[in-house]
Amino acid sequence: MIRYLFHKIGYALLTLFGVITVIFFLFTVLPGDPARMMLDQNENSEQLALVKKKYGFDKPVMTQYLYYLNDLSPLSFHSKNESDYTFLAEGKYNAQKLVTISATTLAIKTPYLRESFQKSGKKVTAVIGNTLPNTFVLAVFAIVIAIVVGIFLGIISALYKDTLLDRMIALLSTLGMSIPSFFSAILFAWLFGFVWHHYTGLNMTGSLYEVDDFGEGSTIQWKNILLPGIVLGIRPLAVVIQLMRNSLLETFGQDYIRTAKAKGLNTYQIIKTHALKNSLNPVVTAISGWFASMLAGAVFVEYIFGWNGLGKEIVEALNNLDLPVIMGSVIVIATTFVVINILVDMIYAYLDPKIRLF
Repeated sequence: MIRYLFHKIGYALLTLFGVITVIFFLFTVLPGDPARMMLDQNENSEQLALVKKKYGFDKPVMTQYLYYLNDLSPLSFHSKNESDYTFLAEGKYNAQKLVTISATTLAIKTPYLRESFQKSGKKVTAVIGNTLPNTFVLAVFAIVIAIVVGIFLGIISALYKDTLLDRMIALLSTLGMSIPSFFSAILFAWLFGFVWHHYTGLNMTGSLYEVDDFGEGSTIQWKNILLPGIVLGIRPLAVVIQLMRNSLLETFGQDYIRTAKAKGLNTYQIIKTHALKNSLNPVVTAISGWFASMLAGAVFVEYIFGWNGLGKEIVEALNNLDLPVIMGSVIVIATTFVVINILVDMIYAYLDPKIRLF
């Protein structure tokens, strides 16, 4: 088990290193000066020089790359010279000094994703920290819908194979996989938030927290999660239905299921005790992939419904060329993918005893 975890962590670190490298050089070679992006149209030569020096933009590309790795690494090196980019300035790093050798200090810290270009020097970690929980809540709500309804309809479809009910579920599943999320979002917002608003009481736009009319506080509006959550869960729901149906039909053909039937167990007991657990592996794979992708794929849904999540923040950062926010968001999403994949491998071992973690 320990050996397996070390292997997975090693692969995860290599994957994240590759993502960070690609992201850095991709945005570094983009046309445009990052310092000018920060100052917008109000820059002068002195301000430009100061910003470049402060953020290391005046250094060669490879030096900037090393600076970026040093910022992201929990174990990092810092200069004692106040004019250097890596100086442990108060408020820049949340670091704890370990040892000082000559003019260099070794410190342990939380990853530093730098500062937003467009939010008055606000840290990217703060920007993501304010929006990621909303996206996480939305993704959890959507995936719960997909799991509960998808497994239920998949079981029904398998039990009534080749009947009209099976074909109707298959049709709905195909439609769910075929319709793009942005189209579903527009359709649901218009129908349930505008046309049928008098009956549903739902709004076309809205986030988890809404500020009151006096701007003095915020309240949770759970009803605002219904439309974006359902829209976000439609495609994984369709996938879960098909995977559950096919996996369950394959399981029904196994010898131990026939043995269970010969012992006199009814259909409910067979599914609950024997078939369901052994049919969930492909479903777990799909759910893990969809849950991680929801953190990135909720962009259009969040933007259309006005949900203040990471996806909406990424759209605004792209519109404003706020590179640190874009880069930091991609790294957070990639890290989420890696962590979820590790957790899924552990779940496999629980669902299928034949899998060995070494």
